[in-house]
Amino acid sequence: MGSLSSDAGQDRARRVRALFDAIARRYDLINDLQSAGLHRLWKRRMVRLAGVGPGDRALDVCCGTGDVTRRLARSGAEVVGVDFSEAMLEVARARARRWGMAGERVRFLQADAMHLPFAAETFDAVTVAYGLRNLADWREGLRELVRVTRPGGRVVILDFGKPERSWWRRLYFGYLRWVVPLWGAWVAGDRAAYAYILESLEAYPAQRGVERALRELGCDPVEVINLMGGAMSLHRAVKKG
Repeated sequence: MGSLSSDAGQDRARRVRALFDAIARRYDLINDLQSAGLHRLWKRRMVRLAGVGPGDRALDVCCGTGDVTRRLARSGAEVVGVDFSEAMLEVARARARRWGMAGERVRFLQADAMHLPFAAETFDAVTVAYGLRNLADWREGLRELVRVTRPGGRVVILDFGKPERSWWRRLYFGYLRWVVPLWGAWVAGDRAAYAYILESLEAYPAQRGVERALRELGCDPVEVINLMGGAMSLHRAVKKG
């Protein structure tokens, strides 16, 4: 399989969808292995930053297998999870039934993150974990996140980052280039899906680029939280009224 980061538009989207369809059943296991379980702590912090509770409506974009969706629902919010991979959504729906959360309080829809099927200013909080970087146009995706957020609502983004310290960035990128694809090949039988992480990150503006874009879209304040020396990052933005 060739470089995905050089693909354009719909062709790139189809190929990324195929990768995530292929790894859906092992997705969470590989996340545990490659992060030593730390992704669970980061997602927990992400949900706290979203600040939702009973009576609130939340949207979890690129929801995957529904990990963040479940955490938002446990805060008492009514949550919609959207993803473009039907295989991921099948796992998410099955888990929601096991959690006893399926129904009106938690719903899953197949949708394109760059064309969300919701009216403007619908949600009190919008989250996206490890998804913005994968979009064919991350700026358009970010614009959609802000569009469907109500004034005063929160947009919270968790994704891979770019460490500012050059030695740490080289070490981290080396880990993504050589070690993470081995996890993908061993556990999911798909090296390409995890080799893609570094490819997508190299084309992604990460911490400061996403911060600037959120401000340009009318969010203030915008907070950037570096995790593991900037290897991961959280953005929390409030949409101005």
